[in-house]
Amino acid sequence: MANRQQITEHILRQGILPLYFHADEAVSTEVLRAIYRAGIRAVEYTNRGETAFRNFRTLITIRNQEMPDMWLGVGTIKQLKEAEQYVAAGADFLVSPGYLPEVAGFAIGHDLLYAPGCMTPTEIMAAENQGLQLIKLFPGSLLGPEFVSSIRDIFPKLWFMPTGGVDTTKENLERWFKAGVCAVGMGSKLISKKLMEQRDYATIEKLTREVLQTIHDIKNQQS
Repeated sequence: MANRQQITEHILRQGILPLYFHADEAVSTEVLRAIYRAGIRAVEYTNRGETAFRNFRTLITIRNQEMPDMWLGVGTIKQLKEAEQYVAAGADFLVSPGYLPEVAGFAIGHDLLYAPGCMTPTEIMAAENQGLQLIKLFPGSLLGPEFVSSIRDIFPKLWFMPTGGVDTTKENLERWFKAGVCAVGMGSKLISKKLMEQRDYATIEKLTREVLQTIHDIKNQQS
């Protein structure tokens, strides 16, 4: 299992952390395969609904058999016991909609990446003081790129990843990266409920490949 530094560095190179959930195990599996074909090597499966944990265990099995270089994390962790349960099942990293000190302590103790959701400088400072580095800015739709621009100089050792409200267009992505984010979390704008319901895995793969390329182009222009 990779340590938190290795996974963090990979997410930053990838520039995007796709996230999704579907109640159907087969759909969840095929989406994972589609984004893997597109070039994704780190993904967040959302802990939402009664089938989430069962599906996640299936995804771990598929990953181990077919995609050994894919890191599979779990999101919407809201309790320590959920973090412990998913890590025991094979989760490579943890993501929350908010900041949970007890989950941060658990993750650091196991050398796991934990990306907490933060919305205020106070939350960001608390996460930084506990030793966390990758901060999920949530909800991104409310905070906006201007928020990142205004705080990034205060937190030079942190990496910011807005989630929620990040669009697939080049214009929107450029605004975020120019503001100073290192990666973006992207869920329904990329892996939509409609595409999953239609079992349109080819389009999911195509869109993911296009967004991945767009982000790499933007990052190359900035370097």
